[in-house]
Amino acid sequence: MEIVLLVVGNTQEKYVQLGLTEFSSRINRYAKFSLQSVTNRDKQAEALRPGDVLILLDERGAALTSNGFAEQLQKWMNQGPKRLVFAVGDAYGFSDAFRAQAQADIALGMMTFPHDLVRLLFAEQLYRAWTILHNEPYHHR
Repeated sequence: MEIVLLVVGNTQEKYVQLGLTEFSSRINRYAKFSLQSVTNRDKQAEALRPGDVLILLDERGAALTSNGFAEQLQKWMNQGPKRLVFAVGDAYGFSDAFRAQAQADIALGMMTFPHDLVRLLFAEQLYRAWTILHNEPYHHR
Protein backbone atom coordinates (compact mmCIF):
# COMPACT_ATOMS: atom_id res chain seq x y z
CA MET A 1 0.00 0.00 0.00
CA GLU A 2 1.27 3.40 -0.98
CA ILE A 3 -0.17 6.72 0.14
CA VAL A 4 0.49 9.75 -2.03
CA LEU A 5 -0.16 13.37 -1.17
CA LEU A 6 -0.64 15.00 -4.59
CA VAL A 7 -0.10 18.77 -4.51
CA VAL A 8 0.24 21.67 -6.91
CA GLY A 9 3.58 23.45 -6.71
CA ASN A 10 6.58 22.99 -4.47
CA THR A 11 6.54 23.42 -0.72
CA GLN A 12 7.76 26.95 -0.04
CA GLU A 13 7.91 27.28 3.74
CA LYS A 14 11.02 25.84 5.44
CA TYR A 15 9.12 24.90 8.62
CA VAL A 16 6.62 22.96 6.51
CA GLN A 17 9.44 21.14 4.72
CA LEU A 18 10.95 20.18 8.08
CA GLY A 19 7.60 19.02 9.42
CA LEU A 20 6.87 16.99 6.29
CA THR A 21 10.26 15.29 6.57
CA GLU A 22 9.52 14.37 10.19
CA PHE A 23 5.99 13.08 9.61
CA SER A 24 6.98 11.29 6.40
CA SER A 25 9.56 9.26 8.30
CA ARG A 26 6.98 8.43 10.96
CA ILE A 27 4.30 7.45 8.42
CA ASN A 28 6.75 5.30 6.46
CA ARG A 29 6.91 2.94 9.45
CA TYR A 30 3.34 1.92 8.56
CA ALA A 31 3.04 2.43 4.80
CA LYS A 32 4.97 3.92 1.92
CA PHE A 33 4.20 7.65 1.88
CA SER A 34 5.28 10.26 -0.63
CA LEU A 35 4.54 13.81 -1.63
CA GLN A 36 4.12 14.28 -5.37
CA SER A 37 4.07 17.78 -6.79
CA VAL A 38 2.75 18.84 -10.19
CA THR A 39 3.16 22.24 -11.81
CA ASN A 40 -0.54 23.09 -12.12
CA ARG A 41 -3.94 21.57 -11.42
CA ASP A 42 -4.35 20.46 -15.03
CA LYS A 43 -1.45 18.04 -14.45
CA GLN A 44 -3.03 16.34 -11.43
CA ALA A 45 -5.00 13.83 -13.50
CA GLU A 46 -1.80 12.77 -15.27
CA ALA A 47 -0.35 11.72 -11.91
CA LEU A 48 -3.08 9.14 -11.35
CA ARG A 49 -2.64 5.46 -12.13
CA PRO A 50 -5.30 2.87 -12.93
CA GLY A 51 -6.78 1.52 -9.71
CA ASP A 52 -5.88 4.51 -7.54
CA VAL A 53 -8.38 5.59 -4.92
CA LEU A 54 -8.55 9.38 -5.18
CA ILE A 55 -9.60 11.43 -2.16
CA LEU A 56 -9.81 15.20 -2.42
CA LEU A 57 -8.80 17.41 0.49
CA ASP A 58 -11.44 20.05 0.00
CA GLU A 59 -13.15 22.58 2.26
CA ARG A 60 -16.52 21.28 0.99
CA GLY A 61 -15.65 17.71 1.94
CA ALA A 62 -16.87 15.59 4.83
CA ALA A 63 -15.77 16.73 8.25
CA LEU A 64 -14.22 13.85 10.18
CA THR A 65 -12.78 13.53 13.65
CA SER A 66 -9.31 12.05 13.90
CA ASN A 67 -10.87 8.73 14.97
CA GLY A 68 -13.35 8.97 12.10
CA PHE A 69 -10.53 9.59 9.64
CA ALA A 70 -8.65 6.56 10.97
CA GLU A 71 -11.75 4.40 10.50
CA GLN A 72 -12.26 5.71 6.97
CA LEU A 73 -8.58 5.18 6.15
CA GLN A 74 -8.96 1.55 7.20
CA LYS A 75 -12.04 1.17 4.96
CA TRP A 76 -10.18 2.59 1.97
CA MET A 77 -7.24 0.27 2.62
CA ASN A 78 -9.60 -2.70 2.91
CA GLN A 79 -10.66 -2.05 -0.69
CA GLY A 80 -7.19 -3.25 -1.68
CA PRO A 81 -5.91 -0.42 -3.86
CA LYS A 82 -2.22 -0.17 -4.61
CA ARG A 83 -2.35 3.56 -3.91
CA LEU A 84 -4.46 5.99 -1.96
CA VAL A 85 -4.00 9.43 -3.48
CA PHE A 86 -4.98 12.43 -1.37
CA ALA A 87 -5.05 15.57 -3.51
CA VAL A 88 -4.75 19.24 -2.63
CA GLY A 89 -5.97 21.65 -5.28
CA ASP A 90 -4.56 25.01 -6.21
CA ALA A 91 -5.99 28.37 -5.14
CA TYR A 92 -9.08 27.67 -7.28
CA GLY A 93 -9.61 24.10 -6.10
CA PHE A 94 -9.93 21.23 -8.57
CA SER A 95 -11.04 21.06 -12.17
CA ASP A 96 -14.48 19.54 -12.67
CA ALA A 97 -12.96 16.64 -14.61
CA PHE A 98 -10.52 15.82 -11.81
CA ARG A 99 -13.21 16.19 -9.15
CA ALA A 100 -15.35 13.68 -11.08
CA GLN A 101 -12.62 11.04 -10.70
CA ALA A 102 -12.60 11.22 -6.89
CA GLN A 103 -14.10 8.50 -4.74
CA ALA A 104 -14.40 10.84 -1.75
CA ASP A 105 -13.62 14.29 -0.45
CA ILE A 106 -12.78 15.28 3.09
CA ALA A 107 -12.16 18.60 4.81
CA LEU A 108 -9.36 19.32 7.24
CA GLY A 109 -11.59 21.99 8.73
CA MET A 110 -14.04 24.71 7.88
CA MET A 111 -11.37 27.40 7.75
CA THR A 112 -9.16 28.13 4.77
CA PHE A 113 -5.48 27.21 5.19
CA PRO A 114 -2.41 28.09 3.13
CA HIS A 115 -1.59 25.29 0.69
CA ASP A 116 1.78 24.63 2.32
CA LEU A 117 0.19 24.31 5.75
CA VAL A 118 -2.45 21.88 4.44
CA ARG A 119 0.38 19.52 3.50
CA LEU A 120 1.73 19.53 7.04
CA LEU A 121 -1.69 19.31 8.69
CA PHE A 122 -2.63 16.34 6.52
CA ALA A 123 0.67 14.54 7.18
CA GLU A 124 0.17 14.95 10.92
CA GLN A 125 -3.41 13.65 10.73
CA LEU A 126 -2.31 10.71 8.60
CA TYR A 127 0.34 9.81 11.17
CA ARG A 128 -2.23 10.22 13.94
CA ALA A 129 -4.62 7.89 12.08
CA TRP A 130 -1.96 5.20 11.87
CA THR A 131 -1.25 5.46 15.59
CA ILE A 132 -4.98 5.19 16.31
CA LEU A 133 -5.26 2.10 14.12
CA HIS A 134 -2.30 0.55 15.96
CA ASN A 135 -3.59 1.60 19.39
CA GLU A 136 -0.44 3.59 20.07
CA PRO A 137 -0.31 6.44 22.61
CA TYR A 138 0.28 9.40 20.23
CA HIS A 139 -3.47 10.12 20.11
CA HIS A 140 -5.00 10.49 23.53
CA ARG A 141 -8.47 8.98 23.45
